[in-house]
Amino acid sequence: MDERTQLTQFCRGLGATTEQADAMAGQLIKRADQLVAERGQTREVAMAYLLRLVVQGRSGEVPPEFQPPAPETQNKADNSAK
Repeated sequence: MDERTQLTQFCRGLGATTEQADAMAGQLIKRADQLVAERGQTREVAMAYLLRLVVQGRSGEVPPEFQPPAPETQNKADNSAK
């Protein structure tokens, strides 16, 4: 079984339609290749990262790298007003 077929089945298991799962598989493959080129990661590391994001997103979790910045504390606001 090739990579795209495996990814399509994985995405179907997460609830995507066949068409959605195929599109998602294609995008995962494309983005993994981009991460390899951009970050010098191995293909396996890049794909594992992307699959972790998909699973976390599906379960409603926001990965730490996508968390909004912490709001400024009141002390910082007080100091900047002086």
